[in-house]
Amino acid sequence: MRNQLQEAVELFEEVMIYGTEHVVKNLDVPIWKDYSPEQIHVLKILSAYGQLSSGQLAEIQGVHKSAISSRLKKLVEKDLVQSEKDVNDQRMNRISLTEKGREVLSISNAAINESVENLLKDQIDEQELEQFIKTFRKLKSILVTKER
Repeated sequence: MRNQLQEAVELFEEVMIYGTEHVVKNLDVPIWKDYSPEQIHVLKILSAYGQLSSGQLAEIQGVHKSAISSRLKKLVEKDLVQSEKDVNDQRMNRISLTEKGREVLSISNAAINESVENLLKDQIDEQELEQFIKTFRKLKSILVTKER
C-alpha cells in the first residue's frame, strides 16, 4: 500500500503541475489577462475559507507575507477583496471577497471548467468520473477534518 500511496501522491502533484500549465496556456479569457494565477488563487482561497488574515493567506499559499501583501494591495485596488479590522482584535485585519471578486472568480471557474471539460471529453467515462468524484470528496473530507 505504501508504494501505491507514494504513486498516488506523485500523480496528484503531476496532475496539479500539468493541469495548471494547461489552464494557463489554453485559457483565452479576458480576466486572465488582468489577474495573475496567484491572484485568482487568493480569490479561490478566500471563497473556500471565508475571511482570513494576510498571515493565514500566506501560510495557505506557502509564500512569504510580503508576497501576500503585494497581491492583496493589487486585489484591493481592483476592488476584488476588502480588508476590515477584526472585531475581536483591532490589530488584525481580515481579508474577504467583494462582490466583484466573487464575479471574477465565477468567470474564471467557468472558463477553467469548460477547458477541463473539453480536454477530458471522450477521454473519461461516467463510471471513472464518479469514482474520481467519490475519491476526491473523501480526500477533501479528510483534509478539512485534519485542518480544523
